[in-house]
Amino acid sequence: MRVIAGTRKGRGLLSPRWSGLRPTSDRLRGTLFDILGPRIADVQLLDGCAGTGAIGLEALSRGAAHVTFVERDPRAATLIRRNVELCEFADRCTIRCAEFMKSARRLPKGFFDVVVLDPPYDASNIDEILTAAAEHVAPTGVLVLERARRAEVDAAPRLVSLRAVRAGDSVLEFFELVTRG
Repeated sequence: MRVIAGTRKGRGLLSPRWSGLRPTSDRLRGTLFDILGPRIADVQLLDGCAGTGAIGLEALSRGAAHVTFVERDPRAATLIRRNVELCEFADRCTIRCAEFMKSARRLPKGFFDVVVLDPPYDASNIDEILTAAAEHVAPTGVLVLERARRAEVDAAPRLVSLRAVRAGDSVLEFFELVTRG
């Protein structure tokens, strides 16, 4: 696992040494950032269910202003902290070790330009996580959900699906806030 592009291109990242954590592949991360493109520069990004932190670190390498990582597993939060140190991004991120739903209550509403969620593929509360995350998307922001291809998701009341990109067993689904006209 490595940073794909930007100021830390090629920088190796630490991987988990335990089962149960599925890092987003370099290829899928590449697809995500190809789609988001220049939208990443100077953004506030929320990396929910962050795992190894690879998505947030990629965003920082590509010019994001700040990333807030939320990860429930203390081992993974420690791994994120170590990867942040390896990439020298400690001054541009916040790491919260907590369940996403609990942490979401303390995050600023309508603040994040980009929200990326990568909950466990077998999570039973993906719709609930999506609904909670929608509260934190800035008015012109985007929310991206990485999910299993077999999982069906009902968009949150405030979100509309823009597109879904399938890659192997994974889907990246892009949402924006519903605007009231």
